[in-house]
Amino acid sequence: MTLTLPAHIHYRDQLLHIEDVALDRLAAEYGTPLFVYSEQSMLDALAAYQRGLAGREHLICYAMKANANLAVLRTLVQAGCGLDIVSGGEMARALAAGVAPAKIIFSGVGKTRQEMRDALGAGIGCFNVESTAELDVLDAVAREMGLRAPVSIRVNPNVDAKTHPYISTGLKDNKFGIAHDDVLRTYQHAAACSGLQVLGIDCHIGSQITETAPYLEAMDRVLDLVESIEAAGVPIHHLDFGGGLGINYQGDTPPAADALWLQLLQRIDARGHGHRKIVIEPGRSLVGNAGVCVTEVVFEKPGAHKNFLIVDAAMNDLPRPAMYQAFHQIVPLRSDLARPAHTWDVVGPVCESGDWLGRDRTLAVQAGDHLAVLSAGAYCMSMASNYNARARAAEVLVHGSQARLVRRRETSADLLQAETGL
Repeated sequence: MTLTLPAHIHYRDQLLHIEDVALDRLAAEYGTPLFVYSEQSMLDALAAYQRGLAGREHLICYAMKANANLAVLRTLVQAGCGLDIVSGGEMARALAAGVAPAKIIFSGVGKTRQEMRDALGAGIGCFNVESTAELDVLDAVAREMGLRAPVSIRVNPNVDAKTHPYISTGLKDNKFGIAHDDVLRTYQHAAACSGLQVLGIDCHIGSQITETAPYLEAMDRVLDLVESIEAAGVPIHHLDFGGGLGINYQGDTPPAADALWLQLLQRIDARGHGHRKIVIEPGRSLVGNAGVCVTEVVFEKPGAHKNFLIVDAAMNDLPRPAMYQAFHQIVPLRSDLARPAHTWDVVGPVCESGDWLGRDRTLAVQAGDHLAVLSAGAYCMSMASNYNARARAAEVLVHGSQARLVRRRETSADLLQAETGL
């Protein structure tokens, strides 16, 4: 299948560029594997959400688990974003990126007491709470500190987002949120806790969603719940509809963010809830198509049944194919390579059969050439590891014709320095 390159990634003079910077130049300067991000791609993606919510009281919080590089965070924060966090470590990064604490939303099913204390002390905007047990612990921690914790309760609407089961979060068998039938009593319980201040309702049904229908179905179920909760005497100030909008990996056609929110706001207005503040937490759709992973072909290994193209990037650098059987388009950095094309499995050097980046790819390359793994801005570097004692890649941010290193490549010394007692 022939795929269109993401915006801001293009061939010019037979060389693959990100914005106005040739990727082969960056590979020569910084080595490989190398992650490179387009600043303009991120800002354009954010602008679509901002257009869709223009004129409404709203807060867009980037779900930083998708890519938590400080330069990425600062780019989005300076453009008006808040941040959605899921750990104390992410909170520290969020504050280092300069976000106002009131624009931090703390999500996740397993917040510790210390994480709660730190977040309350920082003055974050809201906790998205996912269980009655969490409500009770947060209530106790807040009372010990003489504070009231602002909370939104995450509901599980049992809606199929039609995505990979590992990234589905809105079905009754998923670990996330309060079951639909238990929501009303949970809100009544929260309202009775003196250490809690109920602000809103939260719903997130999954990731890499490419259809509008699951959003509309989930929205209707959430609005039904809002009406029953307020009828029971618990006011709801904001509606948090999470994120999850997909990107184009393999001919996917998700709705544009502004078009999606036009439909969703029409439904909200028609149901009589247009006066409420809207909170959303997009992640992948802001950064996914902004990034590429540049890798060098190390060896060609033809076989009787499979041809393997062994590259220097691996599952520890780019885990999505191994974790989700995910597809990433893979293209050469040069489009003028006058060589015969062959069908390859593109694999890494890690000692696992699951270490592959792409299967059955037709490529006219040889050892020493460079490839770009596209749509690698989300859930790649943020999930990277040091498996096989491999140092994590460097990261570069591009703005027009300017490129700057925003994370240096790790060294073997970096991997050893935290270990003691030898």
